[in-house]
Amino acid sequence: MSTPIRIAKMFSKELIHRFQTTPTPFYYYDQDLLNQTLHILKKEADKFGYMVHYALKANADPPLLNQILKYGFGADCVSGNEVARAIEIGFQPEYVVFAGVGKSDREIITALLNNIHSFNCESTQELEVINQLAAGMNKTANVALRLNPNVSANTHMYITTGLEENKFGINPWELNPIIEKLKEFKHTKLVGLHFHIGSQITDLNAFKSLCIKVNELQKWFHQHRISISDLNLGGGLGVDYHDPDVGKIVDFRSFFKLFHDFLDVYPGQQIHFELGRSVIAQCGSLISKVLYIKDGVNTNFMILDAGMTELIRPALYQSYHKIENLTNPNGPAQRYDVVGPVCESSDCFGKAMQMPVTRRGDIIAIRTTGAYGEVMSSMYNLREKVKSYYSEGFL
Repeated sequence: MSTPIRIAKMFSKELIHRFQTTPTPFYYYDQDLLNQTLHILKKEADKFGYMVHYALKANADPPLLNQILKYGFGADCVSGNEVARAIEIGFQPEYVVFAGVGKSDREIITALLNNIHSFNCESTQELEVINQLAAGMNKTANVALRLNPNVSANTHMYITTGLEENKFGINPWELNPIIEKLKEFKHTKLVGLHFHIGSQITDLNAFKSLCIKVNELQKWFHQHRISISDLNLGGGLGVDYHDPDVGKIVDFRSFFKLFHDFLDVYPGQQIHFELGRSVIAQCGSLISKVLYIKDGVNTNFMILDAGMTELIRPALYQSYHKIENLTNPNGPAQRYDVVGPVCESSDCFGKAMQMPVTRRGDIIAIRTTGAYGEVMSSMYNLREKVKSYYSEGFL
């Protein structure tokens, strides 16, 4: 006999009724959960004096950024428009860092005009361009070298960034010529080292391996009498996609304590982190409506009005998101391929998923979409951009 499937505690009856009367699909953000997450993140980072920069690439929605700003975090940006958005929202320029393997001249100029804290640089040629553009503006740009530690993040190959075969970062054998070049540049100042090994990392041992590698690289700079004031360890801390109600807030305490225990910090150094997914993912859900139930050979198809245009992660990374029927939560379970309306076979949120018997018009919640949902959306098939709603003032 099938076990009834129950409504997630995150959604009250009043909220579900509001969902039923709101045109779908849309993104819904639980701002109370975001505040709880930010409070714990701030408390745990402050224990060790760590500086956290929120990664805008996870979600750059202005109302959410305004919440994050109130906790005193900085901003981690990977485009000129993200730098501009961060400054526009009110993030202090001295707390803004700019990463990315392919910064255009226009983006670099935007960051220089805003006097950001530093550029995370990934090649000799990038350093040359920044120096040249800064010279033309009579400025000096702070730079951090993004070093490739060749550490496996044990995550999906598309979101691994710290291996030698990845496009990101400077390899250790390039350090000598780069340092010699930096001595020639009069409009760049080396202030830090930057590392980022990947995303959705749930095995903290990967970060322990990173600490060991960073310690080795720090010795090289110390032996060459090169002062490094900033150590930026990146982000990548993963979240629980399978049980979002149990894992609403990640274990920031263990994450920061690991770095405290295994990272060798030199006097006067400031430790930085760039966290995105772990901050914002669980507060967001993609709310959709069932358009049709279509009989299949091995499983039925549940066709939603949301598609890969609203959440591309399952198509791009084969990622799992918990999917819940909010209006018909109880009853015997059936298997469904949960798909969208986009004209692509990859427009699928989950295959052979056990869900209660579902009907046309039922409201569906796709969980843990606060990160890399809205921000990666598109207008493919000329679909309209969908709206976002926030818990404050929604009911």
